Amino acid sequence: MKTCIIIPAYNESKEIARLIRAIRQQNLDVLVMDDGSSDRTSFIAQNSGANVLRNWNNKGKGASLMRGFNYALANEYDAVITMDGDGQHRPQDLPYFIRLAKYSDTGILIGNRMKKAGNMPLIRFLTNRLMSWFISCLAKQKIPDTQCGFRLIKKEVLRKLKLTTSKYETESEVLIKAGRLGFKIKSVPIKTIYFGEKSQINPFLDTLRFIRFIVKEICNMDA
Repeated sequence: MKTCIIIPAYNESKEIARLIRAIRQQNLDVLVMDDGSSDRTSFIAQNSGANVLRNWNNKGKGASLMRGFNYALANEYDAVITMDGDGQHRPQDLPYFIRLAKYSDTGILIGNRMKKAGNMPLIRFLTNRLMSWFISCLAKQKIPDTQCGFRLIKKEVLRKLKLTTSKYETESEVLIKAGRLGFKIKSVPIKTIYFGEKSQINPFLDTLRFIRFIVKEICNMDA
């Protein structure tokens, strides 16, 4: 299965080299989507063995993901695996995702941190529970950890998705629209590493965007 690892990154120069090298050791292709970083993220990523596409202005995680998806489809990859650039996701889990995808008809495999959530900050845990319940209802499938950015998406799903958002809510939009299109979404138990880093999510603006997005999806569901 020809797989592209997509890493959306914004000022991730601290961890990006270690992550890319660990992935490249598995002979996997890496695409770093640099979303207008002001540090040396692009330079370090390229010198560590990744292909790099750069947004000269910060457009949002969703916009970066969509550009990465288009790159993967244009280069005839069978699937993409998205990972965060801050080192939270373990490259050791990549073969597990690929092996499961190869022998199943599942459209999306998504990491599930909730069975081993002891080191997850409490506010993230509670927010995740609430959002996962909402999104599971809209996707019509139980997804325990909808906020996990470590996920494999097959090309069949990417070809049919018509995404309209560009920020953090895009990851939720992918699950909801894939579920409505009839694609199976299954969870993969993973362990996430927390360094005490500050989240790049704006608690006020991104929460408003998410609420507006959920309301819109509920209205579309009833239409």
